[in-house]
Amino acid sequence: MAVLFFETMNSRRIHKVLIANRGEIAVRVIKTLRKLHIASVAVFADNDANALHRRMADEACPLGNGSLKETYLNVRKIIDAALDAGADAIHPGYGFLSESPELVEACEANNLIFIGPDASSMRLMGNKIESRRIAIEHGIPVTFGLTGSHDEILRQADALPYPILIKAAAGGGGKGMHIVRDKKALKDALESASREAEKYFGDGTVFIEQYIENPRHIEVQVLADHFGNVVHLHERECTIQRRYQKIIEESPSPTLTEEKRQQMFDTAVRLCKAIGYRNAGTVEFLVDKDLNFYFLEMNTRIQVEHPVTEMRTGIDIVEEQIRIARGKEMGWTQEAIHAQGHAMELRIYAEDPENGFLPTPGKVTAYHEPQVRGARVDSSIDGPCAISEAYDPMIAKLVCYGKDRASAIETAQRALKEFIIQGLTTNKAYLWEVIKNPDFLDNKLDTSFCATHQQALLDALKQSRDLLNVNDIAISFLMYDFCKRHVEQHTENVWEEIGYWRYHMQIVVDVEGQRIPVSIDAAEAGRICGTVGESLFAVEFLSYDNKQLKIMLNGRTETVYCSVNNEQKTIVNFHGLNFRCYRTDQLNDTLDYACKESVNDKSRLVSPMPGKVVKINVKEGDEVTEGMIMMVVEAMKMENNIVAAGKAKVKKIFVAEGQMVDNIMQLIELE
Repeated sequence: MAVLFFETMNSRRIHKVLIANRGEIAVRVIKTLRKLHIASVAVFADNDANALHRRMADEACPLGNGSLKETYLNVRKIIDAALDAGADAIHPGYGFLSESPELVEACEANNLIFIGPDASSMRLMGNKIESRRIAIEHGIPVTFGLTGSHDEILRQADALPYPILIKAAAGGGGKGMHIVRDKKALKDALESASREAEKYFGDGTVFIEQYIENPRHIEVQVLADHFGNVVHLHERECTIQRRYQKIIEESPSPTLTEEKRQQMFDTAVRLCKAIGYRNAGTVEFLVDKDLNFYFLEMNTRIQVEHPVTEMRTGIDIVEEQIRIARGKEMGWTQEAIHAQGHAMELRIYAEDPENGFLPTPGKVTAYHEPQVRGARVDSSIDGPCAISEAYDPMIAKLVCYGKDRASAIETAQRALKEFIIQGLTTNKAYLWEVIKNPDFLDNKLDTSFCATHQQALLDALKQSRDLLNVNDIAISFLMYDFCKRHVEQHTENVWEEIGYWRYHMQIVVDVEGQRIPVSIDAAEAGRICGTVGESLFAVEFLSYDNKQLKIMLNGRTETVYCSVNNEQKTIVNFHGLNFRCYRTDQLNDTLDYACKESVNDKSRLVSPMPGKVVKINVKEGDEVTEGMIMMVVEAMKMENNIVAAGKAKVKKIFVAEGQMVDNIMQLIELE
């Protein structure tokens, strides 16, 4: 058996770090750098010129305009930015170049410290095909797998153990991943997965893996230094996923026995020692219903969900990464690491759970983080801003801690209710329903939870909205509508313009399509009385500041958040849920009703969101049938198929491959 010897190295000082990333992970790294009194350098593409990570950093270097390959995935630009800024080291974050051996080697060639593992470990474990081989060599259980070119895989289509999973060899995070249940779908799925892998990771290589039905996804966080020390920081369960991407992670796993947990810890540490791994990493496993576990992959970087571990152990993983990268012995022994309580992370995405989780890029019009004990927010934003279709749609991570799982869930429920994001659709309310679901509470989980519970979760979301008094929402909106006028016009007294109300005593408020008649019967300083629907109401103004309105409504104190979206409708957050409201007596010239109505015309096809046309499968005059993929539009690193609703003929194609489109532009006309 080979014995690995670790070379010791002299400790190097780090005075300035360039973060080769964007969004919340760049912000997260900057916070630790501040704590360590290390200067930070951000990089930013043109469409990130006003991003939080750029504003927080001590310095910022532009990457220019263009695609990801021309900006955040451009190794030469990253290295030049670090050298120009006088940085000592580069932290890659996660995603982008975080698992790029080329970046590691470029750092070494330019005397820069890479805060992560070496290039050799990345090549061994960062490539999913190679990592499976290493695992097998060291007796670690894996599922069936198949590698080869598309043609080689297709030639074995009849012999594959369906269902199978197509995965990106160089990827992770659910990108380029497709489940295939029969050989008829194999060819298209291979091509689609390869395109996604090429765009996101710069490598279109994919491979086949047996799909385990109803598994759990559990991972082990590890740290390793240059002196041969390897420790685990306990596990995280990441079973709640949608589109093969995690949305809720928790620790400890409510599933594992202590015996099985220790076996997974030992396996993860053994794998790291076998390859001489250094720095932070995560060994991921699939666990079947009998608690058998199978090696899935190793992520040779910091994980999105690392705060879950930090909350339980008190260890700043980014700080340990920097310490190890400097060549110092890590600050923890296995015996000194104690995980306490229960932590849970919920990923807040700009996406629409009621529309297949399609990304919803757009403008955030109001943003307020919860102030709840035991809750931590790692966010990419700090106020109103634009969420670009060019990047992953994650806005923030809400991490909650409690003495046990039940108390962590309770903290998460309170924090989600207080987390205000307006202007675009998010999955926040959906997550709230997930952690209230009886099967989630009883730990009856597998990775298909979201798919199998989708309708129940959407029904529960609708029920939660229906339980709120729509009349209260209408009155809250009217108070905001009046206060907004006062604030914008800088009148000295909020009630100077009460005359406007006296001359418009009958008002109709539209709340999500429901028309609510309101009659103003009396108005005096700070107070309005009247009838809403068939009920009497009395509302008193208390305060208004930074989109937060406090009122006394029928004897109850209510705090609502309000902002105006790009359709000039007011978004009212009432008891944690957003409602679109407007007055029907006020004209709105910004809405293109004709265009919106025509979207439902099956002969007039538009993109579900702004994006880029990456493939056109038809030409004018072609006959199409139901379900045929005519065009593929990529947005936020996800491919969206434009399919025919029935038998038709392509009359006209209005776009070309490579063209950017919005969700109004017509793509294809059928006849």
